[in-house]
Amino acid sequence: MRAVAQRVRQASVEVDGQTVGSIEAGLLVYLGVAKDDTESDAGALAVKISGLRVFPDEEGVMNLSVQQAGGGVLVVSAFTTQGDARRGRRPSYEAAAPPEQAEPLYRAFCEQLARQGVRVERGRFQAAMKVSSINQGPVCILLDSKKLF
Repeated sequence: MRAVAQRVRQASVEVDGQTVGSIEAGLLVYLGVAKDDTESDAGALAVKISGLRVFPDEEGVMNLSVQQAGGGVLVVSAFTTQGDARRGRRPSYEAAAPPEQAEPLYRAFCEQLARQGVRVERGRFQAAMKVSSINQGPVCILLDSKKLF
């Protein structure tokens, strides 16, 4: 399972002209599920993201987690995080899980994140989404449940 976590001042997701998820300060997480991912990957990545210390403390040092900073997390399903562009110019998405496997793990990730005490908002799985965000920093962190990077 892979994620791109961006620290944001605000973020929202729109589907068919309706806002389906939004947060003020917090993390915008683009989440991609791989074919070999399990609920264990979802849990491990949720713990990692909930504890990720990328928010400034009173001295301006990135030392606080999203929960400590009082922020929320907007999770957007993005199979493209599983893209492999090492060869050629067209990314391969062979590693991405099919929707029937990915959706339950996307939901499990969101539920595990909420169990960590974080307020979670979501995009809509497999929808054409318009994602808006104002990055803070910018701070963008790449995460992989298999610790490939």
